[in-house]
Amino acid sequence: MPDCDVQALFEDADLLVLEKPAGLLCVPGRGPDKRDCLSARAAERWPGALVVHRLDQATSGLCVMARHAEAQRRLSAEFAAQRVHKRYQAVVEGQPTPGPDAAAAGGWSEIALPIAADWERRPLRVVDPERGKASRTQWRILGPGVRAGSTRLELAPLTGRTHQLRVHLAAIGHPILGDALYGDAASAPRLLLHATRLSFAHPVTGERLQFVSAPDF
Repeated sequence: MPDCDVQALFEDADLLVLEKPAGLLCVPGRGPDKRDCLSARAAERWPGALVVHRLDQATSGLCVMARHAEAQRRLSAEFAAQRVHKRYQAVVEGQPTPGPDAAAAGGWSEIALPIAADWERRPLRVVDPERGKASRTQWRILGPGVRAGSTRLELAPLTGRTHQLRVHLAAIGHPILGDALYGDAASAPRLLLHATRLSFAHPVTGERLQFVSAPDF
């Protein structure tokens, strides 16, 4: 394993909050070249660490792991029940037009498009009104992006479909810069998507925890 060092923003006897770098898998993939991943690196430093949720390989930012099976069960239930508050930042092509109610909603607009697996082009996902599962993403403009003609957004996924943020933004004509699956891989050195905030109840104490991570783009 090339580098077992993992940055932890928080650790106790029950959970870990880690910073996942872009380009690193959360769990092992198929083949010997895909064994290096966040969960394997975490297990080197915190034996017994267990996966709770995942970020796409190309996405960076906050990721939670459990230190034991009961904590994993409780944290997984929080994610499944959508009681974990998540925020991301992304830089997208163009400038999305806010919805008509955005001004009254603190600048937030919503994308509500059903997402399904694109079985002929796996692992891609596609907007599909017939087969897709209901999917909702809120977004608001934070300011200009990293280059002319781009915009920085804050994103709040209200559901947790695979590739949801990437699919939704591409579907409204504003793909995330650097997105090799749904946009133009050459538009940035990496996918400009970062998990910036997580808020959830501690699996043992019930205390409300909140963590923040600034993107490096």
